[in-house]
Amino acid sequence: MQNMENRYTHSPEDIRHYSTEELRREFLVEKVFAPGEISLTYTHNDRMIFGGVTPTEEPLEIILTKELGVDYFLERRELGVINIGGAGSITIDGETEPMKKQDGYYIGKETKQVVFRSDDPKNPAKFYVNSVPAHHKYPNVKISIDQIKPMETGEALSLNKRRIYQYIHPNVCESCQLQMGYTVLEPGSSWNTMPCHTHERRMEAYLYFDYANEETRVFHMMGKPDETKHLVVANEQAIISPSWSIHSGVGTGDYTFIWSMCGENITYTDMDMVPMDQLK
Repeated sequence: MQNMENRYTHSPEDIRHYSTEELRREFLVEKVFAPGEISLTYTHNDRMIFGGVTPTEEPLEIILTKELGVDYFLERRELGVINIGGAGSITIDGETEPMKKQDGYYIGKETKQVVFRSDDPKNPAKFYVNSVPAHHKYPNVKISIDQIKPMETGEALSLNKRRIYQYIHPNVCESCQLQMGYTVLEPGSSWNTMPCHTHERRMEAYLYFDYANEETRVFHMMGKPDETKHLVVANEQAIISPSWSIHSGVGTGDYTFIWSMCGENITYTDMDMVPMDQLK
């Protein structure tokens, strides 16, 4: 089974008077992974498609043709994949690669078939996928977290010490505009991306997961720096972050998140930092 929900774009003025429920309906994706299903969200922010592929007994393949006006899904798109569940595999145009937890893949445009499988239906793989428009075909590359030297940032004293694993990034592989990575907070730290920033040139999506327990929640901060709002995010839920919005969060316990970006460039450090005294 496959489903895809459309989410449209908003200006900062649009959300000024939104209720909590309206904010959640527009920017929070509450169900990313469903056993035996493909659950996708198409955000009109830079036409990013993201979601979860959770094969159980049968393999799954993303089929999007009429929706995108193409003959096959990746005819004019590139795709990033990170497995956050049990062991599985990906078959790309007939070639199969094993995918354990924390393995990733960059799959270039003009790839005609990508099939997802789980080794154990009772402990299925959870493939988080992210696709954006592409203008050039770059080589497919498998990426393991074991091969990435993390970027260490933040401080324990400010509760934001973390390791950033850059999966789809110029340091690792070529892509047209997709960037994708995996951020792990150190024990005792709870803030991500704080001090915060915006990047008018790129939008972003966050997937929050691997929570400490069922009671853990992340308070995700969004909005213009001088008019912030928040969303309460449960395990394995995702956030759409427009380019004009800050994107930061604080958790009540341990958590991890995957960030995905696309837009005008692939310069990871192209950020507009927000001084703390400008946050309201």
